[in-house]
Amino acid sequence: MDSEIKNEEQVKNKDEIKKNTDAKTIHLKKSEGTASLYEWVHSLVFAVAVVVILLTFFVRLVDVSGTSMKQTLQNNDKVIVTNFFYTPKQGDIVVISHGAEYSEPIIKRVIATEGQSLDIDFKTESVIVDGKELDESYIQGHTHQEDGEIPKVIPEGKVFVMGDNRGVSMDSRSKAIGLIDVKDIIGKAQFVVFPFNSMKFLG
Repeated sequence: MDSEIKNEEQVKNKDEIKKNTDAKTIHLKKSEGTASLYEWVHSLVFAVAVVVILLTFFVRLVDVSGTSMKQTLQNNDKVIVTNFFYTPKQGDIVVISHGAEYSEPIIKRVIATEGQSLDIDFKTESVIVDGKELDESYIQGHTHQEDGEIPKVIPEGKVFVMGDNRGVSMDSRSKAIGLIDVKDIIGKAQFVVFPFNSMKFLG
């Protein structure tokens, strides 16, 4: 009888041990699953934060509106614009928050920067910077005169910009745009990313 009781107790103990072990295993699996889910959510939040910071401070996606930069850029092109430690240089294509009397963002090419001399011969349609005529194979249309004043030397903190489609572009030749304050330059256009058949590096 004592032997039977001992056997029953041993079986009960084994069952209890097995139940406790199973419970611990289930709890462990739940803990591991919770930890994995937490790590996945944490990684996702971190990735989103990085993308937001990049898009806010370093990189922007900008839609081109209008034909003032044709043939280099077309209406509705999407371009990547960067501004990290950016200093405007002659020849750069830049996005500008506004002009002198124009409140909308515009995209133009930098023709001359502060301290550079500038002369535009509207008869020959030649643009001369620091005594050298620019090779502007990218332009379309005629470089005509507008109502703005063309400075002999670009003042400190300013740039002179024009669109590549000179016949229709409203730019620094116009009083509405005028010389652009460097602080009003959002960044440099680097790549055309859409439409896909027009993807290219802008230099």
